[in-house]
Amino acid sequence: MAHAEGFIPLEFERLDDTTMVARARAFYQHMKQRRSVRDFSSNPVPREVIEQAVLTAGSAPSGANMQPWHFCVVESAAVKKEIRQAAEAEEREFYARRASEEWLDALAPLGTDAQKPFLETAPYLIVIFLKKFSEGEQGEQRKNYYTAESVGIATGMLLAALHDAGVATLTHTPSPMKFLNTILKRPTSERPYMIVVAGLPAENTEVPAIDKKPLEEIAEFF
Repeated sequence: MAHAEGFIPLEFERLDDTTMVARARAFYQHMKQRRSVRDFSSNPVPREVIEQAVLTAGSAPSGANMQPWHFCVVESAAVKKEIRQAAEAEEREFYARRASEEWLDALAPLGTDAQKPFLETAPYLIVIFLKKFSEGEQGEQRKNYYTAESVGIATGMLLAALHDAGVATLTHTPSPMKFLNTILKRPTSERPYMIVVAGLPAENTEVPAIDKKPLEEIAEFF
């Protein structure tokens, strides 16, 4: 069968119903163990694990396949320290002045505050930038489409890939985050989207006792 120009055959593994259900259940059981970790070990994680996870994120679907993301993987102790100092400055403003009482009450059970030592302790910070524009073949500026949706999907795939590889993660979003453009030398047309902290949990790490909503509260089938 001939294929249209620019198209290739789909690679897709067809499974029987029993295998599909078993895989779906196993994946859920594995992924529901992922928790946001704030106490990290300084022990290293192989760089290839991070590289493969970023490649997984980069395989995400995106509007018009524009791939409107850029990942800055920070290993340097000096750069991590600079990011921590800038982030904590914004966090102190948030907790002291910007956050409403309602927001602070919602955060209270998680035990968070303006101190973010994990930004230095964890071996990797993966800073995700959202690209509003891409460069065309002739160097022209091209608008990207559905950027927030696309980068959100890629971020979710990054977290799943890291968890599947045995890496603990934390999503961190100090606000505002423009300091990341300066520190990481990214153009102002890119918006810092999230910092994903990645590494191994410290010994005897504890996490808040929280529940996730059951299926009947988060979904309807029509």
